[in-house]
Amino acid sequence: MKARQLRMKAVGNTAINDLKIDKKFDLSSKIVVFPGDTKELINVLPSNSIKLIITSPPYNLGKEYETRVALSKYIEQQAAIISEFSRILDEKGSICWQVGNYVEDGEVFPLDIYYYNIFRDLGFKLRNRIIWHFGHGLHARNRFSGRYETILWFTKSDGYTFNLDNVRVEQKYPGKRHFKGPNKGKLSGNPNGKNPSDFWEQIQSEWDQGIIEIPNVKANHPEKTIHPCQFPIELVERCVLALTNAGDRVFDPYMGVGSTIIASIKNGRIGIGAEKEIKYIDLAKTRIKNFINGNLRTRPIGKEIHRPSDKDRVAQRPIEWQTGQGTLSNHPTK
Repeated sequence: MKARQLRMKAVGNTAINDLKIDKKFDLSSKIVVFPGDTKELINVLPSNSIKLIITSPPYNLGKEYETRVALSKYIEQQAAIISEFSRILDEKGSICWQVGNYVEDGEVFPLDIYYYNIFRDLGFKLRNRIIWHFGHGLHARNRFSGRYETILWFTKSDGYTFNLDNVRVEQKYPGKRHFKGPNKGKLSGNPNGKNPSDFWEQIQSEWDQGIIEIPNVKANHPEKTIHPCQFPIELVERCVLALTNAGDRVFDPYMGVGSTIIASIKNGRIGIGAEKEIKYIDLAKTRIKNFINGNLRTRPIGKEIHRPSDKDRVAQRPIEWQTGQGTLSNHPTK
């Protein structure tokens, strides 16, 4: 199955080549890269103005762009920000909150469980707990290596936007028919494809099984930058396509290097983000400008995952392992 080709679209009445990046929000803005604390930007966003809030918040892991604090304090800080979302979110709007695990002294704390209570207490309704699986990441020594994160999809109301046809995948058995009942003999599948489910694993398997894998942004990923926890553009695209319409506003409160904005303007939406780190702001602007000019390398949505062949040297069992020269002590985490 060939990868889907998404045409770059205009944002509102503005041609994509004419887009400019604003530092401050204005009702006419098509792209906003706010250099500062996300709370400051949230305070100036109009009520009911955002159709989708999507982000990967700090995980409280002590990375260079975050200060590690006690888990209870971290949750308290995040709750204060999330409490403002109900005001700015459209009645038909959604929130996609992508998180992993917080690990302390070898114990794993699943952040999605803590976040669920925050959103639920504010009246948001959970529609899906989407599992994002990826094949590579840090190797653990004393537990199984983590290879998934979760996306909590909440809505503000029961009348939310959901464009399933925009993200359907190929039917595995398009010729399957009803075996019995009033529709016996009739085709049972949707000609537009099937629901991709809430387990996003391998792209190749996606077309065969309705499972989606979106590789995380590591060294050989075409979108890789200096950011240590970068959002893959195609992960955002699926949410943008399913949960918004053309011309809607998409907001990333922890913008990083701008993947959410790129995914938004690529699909005819308005992209808004906040970021405190100057180096990431500069990089985000560069990436956005390169995308507008057609010079940004991205991984196309639906592209097949690379599979090494038996002839690839890295896929062959090394001679050291075959002769017993290699030792496990050289690879304690794998």
